Amino acid sequence: MYDYRYEPHRVIFMIDNKSFYASCEALRLGLNPMEVALAVVSQQPGTDWGSGLIMAASPLAKKKYGLSNVMRARDLPPKDQAPDLMLVEPHMNLYIKRSMEVLQIFRKYAADEDIHVYSIDESMIDMTESWHLFGDDPYLVARKIQKDIHDSLGLYTTCGIGENPLLAKLAMDISAKHRTSMIACWHYIDVPDTIWKIPKLEDVWGINVKTADHLRRLGINNMYDLAHSDPAILKKEFGVIGDQLFAMSWGVDRSIIKQKYRPKSKSYGNSQILSRDYEDQREIEIVIQEIGDQVASRIRAQHLLAGRVSLYIGYADYEADPAGFSIQEKITPTDISSDLVAKLRALFRRKWRGQAVRRLGVTYSNLASAGCQQLTFFLPPAEQIKQQKRDQVVDKLRKKYGFASVVRASSLLSGATAIARSRLVGGHNGGNAYE
Repeated sequence: MYDYRYEPHRVIFMIDNKSFYASCEALRLGLNPMEVALAVVSQQPGTDWGSGLIMAASPLAKKKYGLSNVMRARDLPPKDQAPDLMLVEPHMNLYIKRSMEVLQIFRKYAADEDIHVYSIDESMIDMTESWHLFGDDPYLVARKIQKDIHDSLGLYTTCGIGENPLLAKLAMDISAKHRTSMIACWHYIDVPDTIWKIPKLEDVWGINVKTADHLRRLGINNMYDLAHSDPAILKKEFGVIGDQLFAMSWGVDRSIIKQKYRPKSKSYGNSQILSRDYEDQREIEIVIQEIGDQVASRIRAQHLLAGRVSLYIGYADYEADPAGFSIQEKITPTDISSDLVAKLRALFRRKWRGQAVRRLGVTYSNLASAGCQQLTFFLPPAEQIKQQKRDQVVDKLRKKYGFASVVRASSLLSGATAIARSRLVGGHNGGNAYE
Protein backbone atom coordinates (compact mmCIF):
# COMPACT_ATOMS: atom_id res chain seq x y z
CA MET A 1 0.00 0.00 0.00
CA TYR A 2 3.05 2.29 0.33
CA ASP A 3 5.80 2.95 -2.18
CA TYR A 4 8.92 3.02 -0.03
CA ARG A 5 10.86 4.87 -2.72
CA TYR A 6 9.05 8.03 -1.65
CA GLU A 7 9.39 7.55 2.11
CA PRO A 8 12.24 9.05 4.22
CA HIS A 9 15.42 6.97 4.14
CA ARG A 10 17.40 8.19 7.11
CA VAL A 11 19.70 6.61 9.69
CA ILE A 12 17.97 6.79 13.08
CA PHE A 13 19.40 5.38 16.30
CA MET A 14 17.03 4.67 19.20
CA ILE A 15 19.16 4.08 22.28
CA ASP A 16 17.93 2.81 25.64
CA ASN A 17 19.90 2.55 28.88
CA LYS A 18 19.18 -1.04 29.92
CA SER A 19 17.33 -1.30 33.27
CA PHE A 20 18.48 2.26 33.88
CA TYR A 21 17.51 2.92 37.51
CA ALA A 22 18.59 -0.55 38.63
CA SER A 23 21.87 -0.23 36.70
CA CYS A 24 22.64 3.14 38.31
CA GLU A 25 22.01 1.64 41.75
CA ALA A 26 24.20 -1.39 41.05
CA LEU A 27 27.05 0.82 39.89
CA ARG A 28 26.60 3.08 42.93
CA LEU A 29 27.15 -0.01 45.08
CA GLY A 30 30.17 -1.12 43.03
CA LEU A 31 28.33 -4.06 41.41
CA ASN A 32 27.95 -5.23 37.82
CA PRO A 33 24.41 -4.30 36.62
CA MET A 34 24.17 -7.51 34.59
CA GLU A 35 25.25 -9.84 37.39
CA VAL A 36 23.23 -8.69 40.40
CA ALA A 37 19.59 -9.34 41.35
CA LEU A 38 18.43 -5.87 42.39
CA ALA A 39 15.14 -3.97 42.52
CA VAL A 40 14.55 -0.26 43.06
CA VAL A 41 11.55 0.16 45.36
CA SER A 42 9.84 3.48 46.00
CA GLN A 43 7.67 3.75 49.08
CA GLN A 44 6.09 6.51 51.12
CA PRO A 45 8.28 7.87 53.95
CA GLY A 46 7.81 5.93 57.16
CA THR A 47 6.35 2.83 55.50
CA ASP A 48 7.90 -0.60 54.97
CA TRP A 49 9.03 -2.22 51.71
CA GLY A 50 5.76 -4.11 51.31
CA SER A 51 3.83 -0.91 50.66
CA GLY A 52 6.17 0.20 47.88
CA LEU A 53 6.23 0.03 44.13
CA ILE A 54 9.00 -1.56 42.06
CA MET A 55 10.33 1.19 39.81
CA ALA A 56 12.98 -0.93 38.10
CA ALA A 57 14.58 -4.36 38.29
CA SER A 58 17.91 -5.58 36.99
CA PRO A 59 17.93 -8.10 34.11
CA LEU A 60 18.93 -10.91 36.48
CA ALA A 61 16.12 -10.05 38.93
CA LYS A 62 13.61 -10.14 36.08
CA LYS A 63 14.91 -13.46 34.77
CA LYS A 64 15.46 -15.20 38.12
CA TYR A 65 12.46 -13.99 40.11
CA GLY A 66 9.99 -12.80 37.49
CA LEU A 67 10.10 -9.18 38.62
CA SER A 68 8.63 -6.45 36.43
CA ASN A 69 8.45 -2.69 36.64
CA VAL A 70 5.47 -1.15 38.48
CA MET A 71 4.58 -4.38 40.30
CA ARG A 72 3.87 -4.06 44.02
CA ALA A 73 6.66 -4.88 46.45
CA ARG A 74 4.24 -7.02 48.44
CA ASP A 75 4.24 -9.42 45.46
CA LEU A 76 7.97 -10.06 45.80
CA PRO A 77 9.04 -13.61 46.69
CA PRO A 78 9.73 -14.22 50.41
CA LYS A 79 13.27 -13.50 51.59
CA ASP A 80 14.07 -17.18 52.07
CA GLN A 81 13.14 -17.85 48.44
CA ALA A 82 15.21 -14.92 47.12
CA PRO A 83 18.17 -14.57 49.48
CA ASP A 84 20.30 -12.69 46.95
CA LEU A 85 17.63 -10.19 45.91
CA MET A 86 18.66 -6.67 46.90
CA LEU A 87 16.05 -3.95 47.53
CA VAL A 88 17.22 -0.33 47.39
CA GLU A 89 15.44 3.00 47.51
CA PRO A 90 15.61 5.31 44.48
CA HIS A 91 18.08 8.18 44.06
CA MET A 92 16.42 10.33 41.41
CA ASN A 93 19.11 13.02 41.40
CA LEU A 94 21.67 10.36 40.53
CA TYR A 95 19.55 9.12 37.60
CA ILE A 96 19.12 12.65 36.28
CA LYS A 97 22.88 13.25 36.52
CA ARG A 98 23.66 10.01 34.65
CA SER A 99 21.04 10.81 32.00
CA MET A 100 22.67 14.20 31.37
CA GLU A 101 26.09 12.53 31.12
CA VAL A 102 24.72 10.11 28.51
CA LEU A 103 23.32 13.10 26.59
CA GLN A 104 26.76 14.70 26.60
CA ILE A 105 28.17 11.55 24.97
CA PHE A 106 25.47 11.67 22.29
CA ARG A 107 26.52 15.25 21.53
CA LYS A 108 29.92 13.92 20.45
CA TYR A 109 28.20 12.08 17.58
CA ALA A 110 25.35 14.36 16.44
CA ALA A 111 24.16 17.98 16.58
CA ASP A 112 21.68 19.02 19.26
CA GLU A 113 18.89 19.48 16.71
CA ASP A 114 19.30 15.84 15.65
CA ILE A 115 18.89 14.51 19.19
CA HIS A 116 15.49 13.93 20.76
CA VAL A 117 15.42 12.88 24.43
CA TYR A 118 12.38 10.60 24.52
CA SER A 119 12.58 9.86 28.26
CA ILE A 120 15.15 9.82 31.06
CA ASP A 121 16.60 6.55 29.69
CA GLU A 122 15.75 6.66 25.96
CA SER A 123 16.86 8.97 23.17
CA MET A 124 16.50 9.17 19.39
CA ILE A 125 19.43 10.36 17.31
CA ASP A 126 19.28 11.20 13.62
CA MET A 127 22.71 10.04 12.47
CA THR A 128 22.03 10.57 8.75
CA GLU A 129 24.47 13.45 8.41
CA SER A 130 27.13 12.29 10.85
CA TRP A 131 27.44 8.49 11.12
CA HIS A 132 30.05 8.30 8.33
CA LEU A 133 32.38 10.50 10.43
CA PHE A 134 32.76 7.72 13.01
CA GLY A 135 32.86 4.44 11.10
CA ASP A 136 32.29 2.54 7.86
CA ASP A 137 28.84 1.26 8.80
CA PRO A 138 25.99 2.52 11.08
CA TYR A 139 26.14 -0.76 13.00
CA LEU A 140 29.80 -0.18 13.87
CA VAL A 141 29.04 3.39 14.91
CA ALA A 142 26.30 2.12 17.24
CA ARG A 143 28.83 -0.26 18.78
CA LYS A 144 31.22 2.66 19.23
CA ILE A 145 28.55 4.67 21.08
CA GLN A 146 27.68 1.67 23.25
CA LYS A 147 31.33 1.22 24.19
CA ASP A 148 31.76 4.93 24.86
CA ILE A 149 28.82 4.93 27.30
CA HIS A 150 29.96 1.71 28.99
CA ASP A 151 33.58 2.78 29.34
CA SER A 152 32.62 6.22 30.67
CA LEU A 153 29.66 5.37 32.92
CA GLY A 154 29.45 1.58 33.22
CA LEU A 155 25.95 1.51 31.69
CA TYR A 156 24.79 -1.05 29.13
CA THR A 157 22.65 0.14 26.22
CA THR A 158 20.42 -1.37 23.56
CA CYS A 159 20.17 0.27 20.14
CA GLY A 160 17.63 0.04 17.36
CA ILE A 161 18.64 1.33 13.92
CA GLY A 162 15.99 2.17 11.35
CA GLU A 163 15.23 4.28 8.32
CA ASN A 164 12.77 6.30 10.39
CA PRO A 165 12.05 6.76 14.12
CA LEU A 166 9.30 4.11 14.14
CA LEU A 167 11.51 1.39 12.66
CA ALA A 168 14.33 2.32 15.05
CA LYS A 169 12.02 2.19 18.08
CA LEU A 170 10.49 -1.16 17.10
CA ALA A 171 13.91 -2.63 16.32
CA MET A 172 15.06 -1.68 19.80
CA ASP A 173 11.92 -2.81 21.65
CA ILE A 174 11.28 -6.07 19.78
CA SER A 175 14.67 -7.31 18.63
CA ALA A 176 17.75 -5.58 20.07
CA LYS A 177 17.21 -6.65 23.68
CA HIS A 178 17.29 -10.32 22.61
CA ARG A 179 20.58 -10.07 20.70
CA THR A 180 24.05 -10.53 22.16
CA SER A 181 25.21 -7.25 20.61
CA MET A 182 22.02 -5.52 21.85
CA ILE A 183 21.78 -3.86 18.41
CA ALA A 184 19.15 -4.52 15.74
CA CYS A 185 18.66 -2.91 12.31
CA TRP A 186 15.21 -2.75 10.65
CA HIS A 187 14.64 -1.48 7.10
CA TYR A 188 11.55 -1.00 4.93
CA ILE A 189 12.43 -4.10 2.96
CA ASP A 190 12.35 -6.13 6.19
CA VAL A 191 8.77 -5.19 7.19
CA PRO A 192 7.21 -8.58 6.18
CA ASP A 193 9.82 -10.38 8.29
CA THR A 194 9.84 -7.97 11.22
CA ILE A 195 6.71 -5.89 11.89
CA TRP A 196 4.29 -8.39 10.35
CA LYS A 197 5.74 -11.16 12.50
CA ILE A 198 4.89 -9.37 15.77
CA PRO A 199 2.11 -11.59 17.16
CA LYS A 200 0.87 -9.40 20.02
CA LEU A 201 -0.56 -5.99 19.19
CA GLU A 202 0.24 -4.59 22.64
CA ASP A 203 3.96 -5.23 22.07
CA VAL A 204 4.00 -2.44 19.50
CA TRP A 205 4.90 1.08 20.56
CA GLY A 206 1.77 3.24 20.41
CA ILE A 207 -0.83 0.46 20.70
CA ASN A 208 -2.32 0.23 24.18
CA VAL A 209 -4.60 -2.47 25.59
CA LYS A 210 -7.78 -0.54 24.81
CA THR A 211 -6.79 0.02 21.16
CA ALA A 212 -5.68 -3.61 20.80
CA ASP A 213 -9.04 -4.85 22.13
CA HIS A 214 -10.87 -2.57 19.69
CA LEU A 215 -8.78 -3.94 16.81
CA ARG A 216 -9.54 -7.53 17.83
CA ARG A 217 -13.26 -6.79 17.76
CA LEU A 218 -12.69 -5.86 14.11
CA GLY A 219 -11.00 -9.21 13.48
CA ILE A 220 -7.48 -7.72 13.53
CA ASN A 221 -5.38 -9.92 15.82
CA ASN A 222 -1.78 -9.12 14.87
CA MET A 223 0.34 -6.72 12.84
CA TYR A 224 -0.03 -8.75 9.63
CA ASP A 225 -3.82 -8.48 9.92
CA LEU A 226 -3.51 -4.75 10.55
CA ALA A 227 -1.34 -4.24 7.46
CA HIS A 228 -3.87 -6.09 5.30
CA SER A 229 -7.02 -4.48 6.71
CA ASP A 230 -9.18 -1.88 5.00
CA PRO A 231 -7.79 1.62 5.75
CA ALA A 232 -11.28 3.10 5.31
CA ILE A 233 -12.63 0.93 8.15
CA LEU A 234 -9.72 1.92 10.40
CA LYS A 235 -10.37 5.59 9.63
CA LYS A 236 -14.06 5.17 10.42
CA GLU A 237 -13.38 3.38 13.72
CA PHE A 238 -10.40 5.40 15.01
CA GLY A 239 -10.37 8.65 13.04
CA VAL A 240 -6.88 10.06 12.40
CA ILE A 241 -5.42 7.38 14.71
CA GLY A 242 -6.67 4.77 12.23
CA ASP A 243 -4.44 6.26 9.52
CA GLN A 244 -1.50 6.19 11.91
CA LEU A 245 -2.14 2.55 12.85
CA PHE A 246 -2.20 1.51 9.21
CA ALA A 247 1.01 3.42 8.43
CA MET A 248 2.66 1.87 11.49
CA SER A 249 1.85 -1.64 10.27
CA TRP A 250 3.79 -0.85 7.07
CA GLY A 251 6.72 0.71 8.96
CA VAL A 252 5.94 4.22 7.70
CA ASP A 253 6.86 7.26 9.80
CA ARG A 254 7.53 10.59 8.08
CA SER A 255 8.59 12.58 11.15
CA ILE A 256 11.98 14.30 11.08
CA ILE A 257 13.68 14.73 14.45
CA LYS A 258 15.08 18.20 13.79
CA GLN A 259 11.58 19.45 12.91
CA LYS A 260 10.52 19.77 16.54
CA TYR A 261 6.80 19.79 17.33
CA ARG A 262 5.62 22.90 19.15
CA PRO A 263 2.06 22.79 20.47
CA LYS A 264 -0.21 25.70 19.57
CA SER A 265 -1.60 25.85 23.10
CA LYS A 266 0.07 25.02 26.38
CA SER A 267 -1.07 24.12 29.84
CA TYR A 268 0.55 23.59 33.22
CA GLY A 269 -0.51 20.88 35.62
CA ASN A 270 0.45 18.52 38.41
CA SER A 271 -1.03 15.29 39.72
CA GLN A 272 -0.56 13.08 42.73
CA ILE A 273 -1.30 9.52 43.80
CA LEU A 274 -2.08 9.54 47.51
CA SER A 275 -0.42 7.11 49.92
CA ARG A 276 -3.81 6.06 51.34
CA ASP A 277 -7.53 6.48 50.77
CA TYR A 278 -8.74 10.00 51.59
CA GLU A 279 -12.36 10.15 52.73
CA ASP A 280 -12.36 13.32 54.82
CA GLN A 281 -13.37 16.38 52.78
CA ARG A 282 -11.03 18.67 54.72
CA GLU A 283 -8.00 16.48 53.97
CA ILE A 284 -8.86 16.18 50.28
CA GLU A 285 -9.27 19.94 49.94
CA ILE A 286 -5.92 20.53 51.66
CA VAL A 287 -4.18 18.47 48.99
CA ILE A 288 -6.16 20.23 46.21
CA GLN A 289 -5.03 23.55 47.67
CA GLU A 290 -1.39 22.44 47.82
CA ILE A 291 -1.36 21.24 44.22
CA GLY A 292 -3.25 24.36 43.08
CA ASP A 293 -0.67 26.57 44.81
CA GLN A 294 2.24 24.69 43.21
CA VAL A 295 0.84 25.00 39.69
CA ALA A 296 -0.04 28.67 40.26
CA SER A 297 3.59 29.32 41.18
CA ARG A 298 4.68 27.69 37.92
CA ILE A 299 2.49 29.92 35.74
CA ARG A 300 3.62 33.02 37.62
CA ALA A 301 7.23 32.03 36.93
CA GLN A 302 6.35 32.11 33.22
CA HIS A 303 4.46 35.43 33.56
CA LEU A 304 1.18 33.83 32.52
CA LEU A 305 -2.48 34.06 33.55
CA ALA A 306 -4.82 31.05 33.56
CA GLY A 307 -8.17 31.38 31.80
CA ARG A 308 -9.36 27.85 32.55
CA VAL A 309 -8.96 25.55 35.56
CA SER A 310 -9.40 21.78 35.44
CA LEU A 311 -9.65 19.28 38.28
CA TYR A 312 -9.32 15.49 38.08
CA ILE A 313 -10.33 13.22 40.95
CA GLY A 314 -9.74 9.46 40.88
CA TYR A 315 -11.54 7.26 43.38
CA ALA A 316 -9.87 4.59 45.50
CA ASP A 317 -12.27 2.03 44.01
CA TYR A 318 -10.77 1.60 40.52
CA GLU A 319 -13.74 -0.54 39.42
CA ALA A 320 -16.38 1.97 40.46
CA ASP A 321 -18.63 3.45 37.79
CA PRO A 322 -17.55 6.14 37.40
CA ALA A 323 -14.02 5.64 38.73
CA GLY A 324 -13.63 9.38 39.20
CA PHE A 325 -14.45 12.65 37.49
CA SER A 326 -12.91 15.51 35.53
CA ILE A 327 -14.39 18.98 35.61
CA GLN A 328 -13.22 22.30 34.19
CA GLU A 329 -14.42 25.86 33.94
CA LYS A 330 -13.45 29.10 32.25
CA ILE A 331 -12.47 31.91 34.60
CA THR A 332 -11.36 35.51 34.42
CA PRO A 333 -7.63 35.18 33.64
CA THR A 334 -5.60 35.28 36.85
CA ASP A 335 -2.40 34.03 38.50
CA ILE A 336 -3.50 34.69 42.10
CA SER A 337 -3.29 31.47 44.11
CA SER A 338 -6.27 32.15 46.37
CA ASP A 339 -8.56 32.79 43.37
CA LEU A 340 -7.43 29.66 41.54
CA VAL A 341 -7.68 27.44 44.62
CA ALA A 342 -11.12 28.82 45.46
CA LYS A 343 -12.33 27.81 41.99
CA LEU A 344 -10.80 24.33 42.32
CA ARG A 345 -12.48 23.88 45.70
CA ALA A 346 -15.84 24.93 44.23
CA LEU A 347 -15.45 22.48 41.33
CA PHE A 348 -14.64 19.68 43.75
CA ARG A 349 -17.67 20.35 45.93
CA ARG A 350 -19.89 20.45 42.87
CA LYS A 351 -19.03 16.89 41.80
CA TRP A 352 -17.81 14.96 44.86
CA ARG A 353 -20.32 12.72 46.62
CA GLY A 354 -18.29 11.30 49.48
CA GLN A 355 -16.26 8.64 47.64
CA ALA A 356 -12.77 7.73 48.90
CA VAL A 357 -10.14 9.53 46.81
CA ARG A 358 -6.71 8.20 45.78
CA ARG A 359 -5.67 10.38 42.80
CA LEU A 360 -5.83 14.12 42.16
CA GLY A 361 -4.77 16.35 39.30
CA VAL A 362 -4.89 20.09 38.62
CA THR A 363 -4.37 21.82 35.26
CA TYR A 364 -4.38 25.50 34.29
CA SER A 365 -4.87 26.30 30.59
CA ASN A 366 -6.10 29.03 28.21
CA LEU A 367 -2.93 30.85 29.18
CA ALA A 368 -2.32 34.51 28.38
CA SER A 369 0.56 36.88 28.98
CA ALA A 370 0.47 38.57 32.40
CA GLY A 371 0.99 42.04 31.00
CA CYS A 372 -1.68 43.50 33.24
CA GLN A 373 -3.89 42.52 36.19
CA GLN A 374 -7.63 41.99 35.66
CA LEU A 375 -9.46 43.53 38.63
CA THR A 376 -12.85 42.34 39.89
CA PHE A 377 -15.76 44.16 41.53
CA PHE A 378 -15.76 41.86 44.57
CA LEU A 379 -12.60 43.14 46.28
CA PRO A 380 -11.10 46.62 46.58
CA PRO A 381 -8.30 47.15 44.01
CA ALA A 382 -5.74 47.66 46.80
CA GLU A 383 -6.57 44.24 48.28
CA GLN A 384 -6.22 42.51 44.88
CA ILE A 385 -2.83 44.12 44.27
CA LYS A 386 -1.79 43.07 47.80
CA GLN A 387 -2.70 39.43 47.02
CA GLN A 388 -0.62 39.47 43.87
CA LYS A 389 2.41 40.95 45.63
CA ARG A 390 2.10 38.42 48.47
CA ASP A 391 2.20 35.52 45.99
CA GLN A 392 5.27 37.01 44.32
CA VAL A 393 7.09 37.34 47.66
CA VAL A 394 6.26 33.73 48.57
CA ASP A 395 7.55 32.57 45.16
CA LYS A 396 10.86 34.40 45.69
CA LEU A 397 11.33 32.94 49.18
CA ARG A 398 10.62 29.41 47.99
CA LYS A 399 12.96 29.80 45.05
CA LYS A 400 15.79 30.93 47.33
CA TYR A 401 15.23 28.75 50.41
CA GLY A 402 13.16 25.82 49.14
CA PHE A 403 9.44 25.12 48.93
CA ALA A 404 9.05 24.14 52.60
CA SER A 405 10.45 27.50 53.77
CA VAL A 406 6.99 29.09 53.39
CA VAL A 407 3.85 26.96 53.59
CA ARG A 408 0.25 27.50 54.55
CA ALA A 409 -0.68 26.48 58.10
CA SER A 410 -3.00 23.86 56.57
CA SER A 411 0.07 22.04 55.21
CA LEU A 412 0.94 21.15 58.82
CA LEU A 413 -2.38 19.35 59.33
CA SER A 414 -3.18 15.66 58.92
CA GLY A 415 -3.46 14.61 55.29
CA ALA A 416 -1.20 17.36 53.91
CA THR A 417 1.49 16.16 51.50
CA ALA A 418 3.30 19.26 50.19
CA ILE A 419 6.16 19.35 52.73
CA ALA A 420 6.96 15.64 52.34
CA ARG A 421 6.74 15.85 48.54
CA SER A 422 9.00 18.93 48.43
CA ARG A 423 11.86 16.62 49.40
CA LEU A 424 11.14 14.29 46.48
CA VAL A 425 12.23 14.38 42.83
CA GLY A 426 9.63 13.16 40.35
CA GLY A 427 7.62 11.85 43.30
CA HIS A 428 10.51 9.72 44.59
CA ASN A 429 13.49 10.01 46.89
CA GLY A 430 16.03 12.39 45.33
CA GLY A 431 19.12 11.18 47.13
CA ASN A 432 22.58 12.48 46.36
CA ALA A 433 23.62 12.79 42.72
CA TYR A 434 27.22 12.18 43.69
CA GLU A 435 26.83 8.98 45.71
